[in-house]
Amino acid sequence: MKALGRHILVEYYDCNLELLNDTEHVERTFLEAAEKAEATIVKSVFHKFSPHGVSGVVVIAESHIAIHSWPEYGYAAVDIFTCGDSIDPWVIFQHIKDGLQAKWASRMEMRRGQFDQYNM
Repeated sequence: MKALGRHILVEYYDCNLELLNDTEHVERTFLEAAEKAEATIVKSVFHKFSPHGVSGVVVIAESHIAIHSWPEYGYAAVDIFTCGDSIDPWVIFQHIKDGLQAKWASRMEMRRGQFDQYNM
């Protein structure tokens, strides 16, 4: 079935606590992941919460990569959404896993925009 996009919902567990709370590191990891997958970076915005936690998004021409981290739990929730066939979202997944030093990850891939399954 042809889909407009691939959306991977990821939960990274047992991450490096300091890295999860380091806004610059998280942003750099996400930008590197986008570059490694040959995505077209449009803009990135990241924010550090007090006392801890980072949220951010890298907007790519092919969609987005987003995170919210809970350093106190060693946990990060990540969205990897790519449109078209030119980007492999699993390259992004692995680079972020390595960058956060996650020991394991739960992931689910959804195909977005599967119009051929509907009578339109």
